[in-house]
Amino acid sequence: MATPLDLEEQEQLDQLKHFWTTYGSLITWVVLIAAGAFMAWNGWQYLQRTKAAQAAALYDELERGAQAGDTARIERALTDMKEKFAGTAYAQQAGLLAAKTLHEKGNGEASRAALAWVADKAVDPGYQAIAKLRLSAELLDSKAYDDALKQLSGSMPKEFEPLVADRRGDIYLAQGKREEAKTEYRKAWAGFEGRGDYRRLIEIKLNAVGVDPKTLAPTITVTPAKTTS
Repeated sequence: MATPLDLEEQEQLDQLKHFWTTYGSLITWVVLIAAGAFMAWNGWQYLQRTKAAQAAALYDELERGAQAGDTARIERALTDMKEKFAGTAYAQQAGLLAAKTLHEKGNGEASRAALAWVADKAVDPGYQAIAKLRLSAELLDSKAYDDALKQLSGSMPKEFEPLVADRRGDIYLAQGKREEAKTEYRKAWAGFEGRGDYRRLIEIKLNAVGVDPKTLAPTITVTPAKTTS
């Protein structure tokens, strides 16, 4: 004879069966999706760690090539870096290092190509700005003035603005555009406030274009004090 406890357990079992029949498939899919997402996340993390390690090893290879002055080794390592690890910080650093060494070795074309790649592909705005400034300097040296100015167009991180103004001044001066050069050197002088070494260099350039830096003292705006009644 069934007891009240048996009947209660049977009722709970029937409710459980009904619940599972209704929601079982949904619960199974949710569990599978969650498990798949967790596995995918772990896989992605592992892939990122592996990629970072491989990029670091390749950067070391490029660095050894730079120390040895082996331009073929540098270009080969940089090509591999761009193809396999373009989105990493190592790739951006590798491009700048490769460009510096290639330029020192007299391979200006390859140096400019490396800098152009960093300027175009770098994720970090700071690396992009450095690449553009260096590329503009190399283009200035090769008298490609318009191309040099193009590298300095568009927005730049605020901390790079005085350097950009200084470089524009150099380009304009090389073109014989003294007034434009004066304007840019003034901007650079104002932007380098508190940075004595840079300011002294800009002061030399200002003197060269006929501007006395003493006349560029910053204007102090005085805000009237509020009066209380």
